[in-house]
Amino acid sequence: MAAPAPLSTKSSVSPFARISPDPRRHKRVVLTPLGRFMRATKQEYPCRLIDISAGGAAISSPVDVELGEHVIALFDQFGGLEGQVTRIFDGGFAYRFSMTDHRREKLVATIMFLMNKHELPGIEGRRHDRIVPHNNVQTLNIGDGPSITCKIIDVSLSGANIETGARPALHTSVTLGQLRARVMRHHDTGIAIEFLDVQQAASLKR
Repeated sequence: MAAPAPLSTKSSVSPFARISPDPRRHKRVVLTPLGRFMRATKQEYPCRLIDISAGGAAISSPVDVELGEHVIALFDQFGGLEGQVTRIFDGGFAYRFSMTDHRREKLVATIMFLMNKHELPGIEGRRHDRIVPHNNVQTLNIGDGPSITCKIIDVSLSGANIETGARPALHTSVTLGQLRARVMRHHDTGIAIEFLDVQQAASLKR
């Protein structure tokens, strides 16, 4: 009778299991529109996008932030992008997005659109992106509350600035006319909202 084969002393764990994945698994694209960002203190500052991917972005900032701090950056091209600061460098910071898979898919589509369009962001680009609709008086529903009348200051494919005395909490669900949205920031005359679905340009001019 043959002797039993000796037990192998090699680990059964694949060597690839010990290799840490590259945290920057999303390709970064250089796009440089101007925007604003809000810190955890609720203070807002101007900023400029340096590069962006489906997972995060690098931003130039006039102020220092803290590692792990929660921030929300707003750009006309992308709407509100929130997340946590993961890296600080001279003149800015990088942060990782916190968003649903559906929101991330929309972001990727927008990045690809801007890449293919070879858009040159800036002040002139913003003038084309934001418009004042012909009918700028609209109804606003906040959560399950009653409708209130508001004035649309300007609107883009991704969101709108609204003049209103109401100041619902950030991320509150609202409906502007028939458009579902959420509150992204407060400003002197009202609120800025982000649409849950990207709109068609023709419908915004009505």
